[in-house]
Amino acid sequence: MVLVYKMSTKSLWLLFIFIGSSYSETYSEELFIKPLATGYVYSFFQFTVIREDDSFKHSTLFPHSLGDIIDRFHVAELNVDLTSGLWKHKSWGYPAVDAPSGAEISARFHNDTQDVDKHWYGLTNALSGLLCTSLNFINSANSYESSADRVYRYSNLPRENVCTENLTPWKKLLPCDSTRGLSSLLNSGRVHNANYHSLGIHFRPLCNAGKCKYELRQTVSLVYDSIFISFNNNYDWSLRKMFGTGLFKTCPLADYSKIYLDTSSNSSVPYLISQEPDYVLKNNIAVYNLNGIFHLSAIVPRPKIVVSELRPLLYTDRFITGFGQEYGGLVTRIYNDHKSPIIATVIENIPWFLPIYYHTLKVTSNGIRIIPKALIYKPGKGRVRIYYLEIVLELAPRSVTEISVQFDYVFLKWQEYPPDANHGFYIGSAIVKATIPRNATSLTFDKSLIIDNLNSTGDDYLICLKTENFIITLPTPDFSMPYNVICLACTVVALAFGPIHNITTKRLKLTTAKYVPGLASVAQKLYVLMETIFMLKSKKTGKPTPVKVFTPEELSYHPTLGHVSEEFMKNKGN
Repeated sequence: MVLVYKMSTKSLWLLFIFIGSSYSETYSEELFIKPLATGYVYSFFQFTVIREDDSFKHSTLFPHSLGDIIDRFHVAELNVDLTSGLWKHKSWGYPAVDAPSGAEISARFHNDTQDVDKHWYGLTNALSGLLCTSLNFINSANSYESSADRVYRYSNLPRENVCTENLTPWKKLLPCDSTRGLSSLLNSGRVHNANYHSLGIHFRPLCNAGKCKYELRQTVSLVYDSIFISFNNNYDWSLRKMFGTGLFKTCPLADYSKIYLDTSSNSSVPYLISQEPDYVLKNNIAVYNLNGIFHLSAIVPRPKIVVSELRPLLYTDRFITGFGQEYGGLVTRIYNDHKSPIIATVIENIPWFLPIYYHTLKVTSNGIRIIPKALIYKPGKGRVRIYYLEIVLELAPRSVTEISVQFDYVFLKWQEYPPDANHGFYIGSAIVKATIPRNATSLTFDKSLIIDNLNSTGDDYLICLKTENFIITLPTPDFSMPYNVICLACTVVALAFGPIHNITTKRLKLTTAKYVPGLASVAQKLYVLMETIFMLKSKKTGKPTPVKVFTPEELSYHPTLGHVSEEFMKNKGN
């Protein structure tokens, strides 16, 4: 006798949770929402898996495909960000995870790793297949190693486009995929229509007293224009307007699911929230526990302007100088609005096709030239190595520090130009690292969970700012000339081929034309017209005009009119 047990869906989820607990894994999903200046709304998703076992061959919540890559290439830390758009630090403050436009990847391998470059290129190729990106184009010519850590590698591809092909495999790494929980809000059509969106994968060990845990955070940063999503020319927003759907089911594998709403901007422009929070943190963070169907919206009354309370103490911008395509300059500005000096580290990685002049490097603070505290320069090499520049500065209080260097525009081989050569070449962002007071911004994201960041009370914390990318135009050959030559040559050949082919393949033969009734009538009318003209002319002059009269024998040799004239003569005789 065979007994068949039917297990409900809830029982299966409970079984998976029990199996996952045997591997000491925890999973949480969180969403942080914050209204920004000028009516934008910032949404930050974070899905966190923490496990105690350092082997990823057997896991329930940790994605197997990513765990195999981490084990195979001896990865100790990993950060991958795929971003579209530009984060405006001066207007929006600091994001939870700062990332430049395009693709960015950094990794730290285990200290006992021998051939780091081999593992680095293997890692980028594996992640390229996992996330459907172009990370396989990373090589020694667009990546660098840290000056203080030989097992650290970094690279970015500013030209990389982020699309649905990246979001779909990213969501498959989640324990509940995109069917339940907060991940069900990540509709590809809504995500890629945002003013700014960024996908991230962050893996790191958390060690304390010799015992380590391993953390995997999958993050999504989205910035929406509330006027664009409301369709009513106001700043009202809701989950349905931003993501196209509401929350209906929670993820049963998550230890907890929470939504946090930053209401700090209520002091300048109060707005109404559709649901009362479960509790409030620090008087300005509304916390909602998700247990089932949930919907959240906000009504912003007039005046429809949202002003951020805390401006960033440190922000940057970057641009190029010069004109023409012979010489140029690169300028990075760092603004310190704090009342105290700040120690900052600036890292510039400049492509090999922009050779810089080290003797033109100049650092000024409020227009006065200063000497950096430390400086590391690694010259680049054509098609082999980038130019690496690391500068440690002390930023004076309420100052503007400017770093400038001159460079050349070089000629590339014609095979090295992209298909749209006149579009230009993308230059990656610079990195600015500094330690600022924790109360300088409304929220910091340096801990595992958002709830831990909200409750943190430390004095200082480290920020990492990424400047904007820019495009330069190198001396570009006229790629349209071969096209014009091909078109001209093909036209000449086509025009010459027809007559030459006819002359060389056809034989000329003289034949007697056959009688054509239509032509006979036309020729008859012409003959009568000519005869009438001759008669009128003879009457005026009084002299007869001689008319050529053809004999039947002569007419028979005429190819066409001979037959016509003979027919006409017969009709005339009758």
